[in-house]
Amino acid sequence: MTRASDASAGASATLPTAIPVSDPELADRLAGRLARVDAVLAEAVASTDRLADDASRHLIAAGGKRFRPLLTLLAGELGDGEDPRLVDAAVVVELTQVASLYHDDVMDSAPVRRGAPAAHTVWGNSIAILVGDLLFARASALVAGLGPEAVVLQSHTFERMCLGQLHETTGPAAGDDPVDHYLQVLSDKTASLLATSARLGAMFGGCPDEIVEAVTGYGEKVGTAFQLADDVLDIASSGTESGKTPGTDLREHVPTMPVLLLRRRVERGEASPSDTALLARLDGDLSDDAALAAVVADLREHSVLAETRELAVRWAREAAAELAPLPDGPVKQAFGDLATALADRAA
Repeated sequence: MTRASDASAGASATLPTAIPVSDPELADRLAGRLARVDAVLAEAVASTDRLADDASRHLIAAGGKRFRPLLTLLAGELGDGEDPRLVDAAVVVELTQVASLYHDDVMDSAPVRRGAPAAHTVWGNSIAILVGDLLFARASALVAGLGPEAVVLQSHTFERMCLGQLHETTGPAAGDDPVDHYLQVLSDKTASLLATSARLGAMFGGCPDEIVEAVTGYGEKVGTAFQLADDVLDIASSGTESGKTPGTDLREHVPTMPVLLLRRRVERGEASPSDTALLARLDGDLSDDAALAAVVADLREHSVLAETRELAVRWAREAAAELAPLPDGPVKQAFGDLATALADRAA
């Protein structure tokens, strides 16, 4: 990886763009430690069994932004960023994330992940599920070396991720508000691991409890903001900007906040006839490109998209507010810049 001092484009160019880091010295330190994370990650997924080795390395080799490891390393900079346990903690959260992707892609029948064929399309569903289990086992072995508190935290996070996937799969129960249900799914399935990533960093950086709790709350809220912003981008962005075809989630009938807000209006009898007709089209066959483009165009002009934007911005601002106890400096600025970037992304 190119170090910050060698990068003509500036310090932030040395790091995945998910976390903007404008301070050159901080970016340089994080880049070096992230390179170490990648090395340990490669060791952690290696296996003497050829099939297990090939399949386990599949998504690791495909890359990714290493967002969660960076949260861990950045939070560690609030204390002793040199503590070697931070690298292991960063590897644990990335292993947990990658393992969950093997399972998610099977459940969602996703054909591509990180620009590569999804594992289940290469080796089949059973192998993909088993490899995900294997990576969870590797994460558990590594976290055991970090002590009982980290083990308990990892197990609680894994439980929340499973519950989030379970509740996403089953949908809201009768009488449940689908919007509240969806926000809880986002919190459990996505935000929980971001919160744990930041918490582990502050813990092993030796930060006081106030700082540990602050970055945990930040990770939880920024995770929800990120997913809500993604819901906006699925409708509002160009394919070039978002990296995927607009309306992909709509075509696959994946629940997203704009559609849930529209559905709630219809179910409460607050919708216009055009709203009801739009929901019927969203629930119908969107395999035709013209039909998909038409509902995307209608949603871009609909107030439910603006409501989703407002929700994403609110969650991003609440995440930034969690940073108040942090000492002023480049680490706090980087966390704040990420929250601002998410709000701008949704706006």
